Order: sequence, then structure tokens, then C-alpha cells
Amino acid sequence: MKIIVLMGSPNRNGSTGILVENFKRGSEEAGHSVEVIDVCHANIHPCIGCVKCGYEGPCVQKDDVEMIRKKLLASDMVVFATPLYYYGMTAQLKTVVDRFCAYNSSLNSRHLKSALLTVAWNSDDWTFDALEAHYKTLVRYINFKDCGMVLGYGCGTPGMTKRSRYPQEAWQLGKDL
Repeated sequence: MKIIVLMGSPNRNGSTGILVENFKRGSEEAGHSVEVIDVCHANIHPCIGCVKCGYEGPCVQKDDVEMIRKKLLASDMVVFATPLYYYGMTAQLKTVVDRFCAYNSSLNSRHLKSALLTVAWNSDDWTFDALEAHYKTLVRYINFKDCGMVLGYGCGTPGMTKRSRYPQEAWQLGKDL
């Protein structure tokens, strides 16, 4: 299986990256190919709502979204990886998701598998409620098949994350695909 991870953390060496690396390792051990796209350091602009794409491209903006589009449409799975920022995904990852608009029908017809990897400092039981709802709605709307979520409660620093059970859960999620 070909897996694309949309890495939505601006901190390349942070807690989200720890989950991504463990997921990648587990997936590759299971025989899958994994490519991580660092959306935070890519040239990506917000959707301007012009609808010149007709919801099936091409987008009038000339940025890295075209590369992401090609890779997603050639993959079998997409993984959304993000730290929790004010109870949602990062703005950088949300910008990429918003730009799905330009190839919505193609994404829908692919029936991609998907997963969510996320971390937060907070460890209250409601910490991920809004992000989970957003992810589940996205999965339903775009006709993805959810393969699981790793919700890293209490992962405020890389040290906290490394000492938690969540890197192992990310590895296991990848390994079990």
C-alpha cells in the first residue's frame, strides 16, 4: 500500500514527528511505502473560493498543492498528522484540507484509507473532541475509510511523548495496516 502522511506540525522535531516516525516505521515493516509531506514548510496558499476549479481542478493558484494532489490521487491512504492547536488541526494542515475542494470528486472516488495522528499538552478526556469530530466528518464527506486514530494526551514535549504509550500505538497502527 502507498501511504501519504500530511505532516501538519511546524516543529520538525516535536511530538507529532515522533508519532509520524513510529507510524512510518511500523508501516514499512509491514511492507508499505510511506512518504511524509511537510505541509508546514511547503508553498501552500489558502483557497480563495473562486471555484474556477469546478471542484475538479486545476486550481488557479500555482503552489505545492498540485504536487500533493498528484501524490494523494496515486496513493492508497492518507494520514493526517497534527499537534492540537486550539482544539483543531494546525492552520497549515487545514489549508491543505481546504484545498481538497479543487479535486473533491477525484478524492471521493478513490475511497482512500485514512488515519489521524495527533498530540496535545492537555490530558483532559474532552481534549480531542473537536478534532475527532472534524476528522470523522472529513472521513465521511470524502468517503475515506478510517483505519484509526492515535490521540496523544499529555504529550506537551518530545520527552513527554517518548515516555508515553503513544509512539508504540503509532507504530502498531502502521504495523497492523
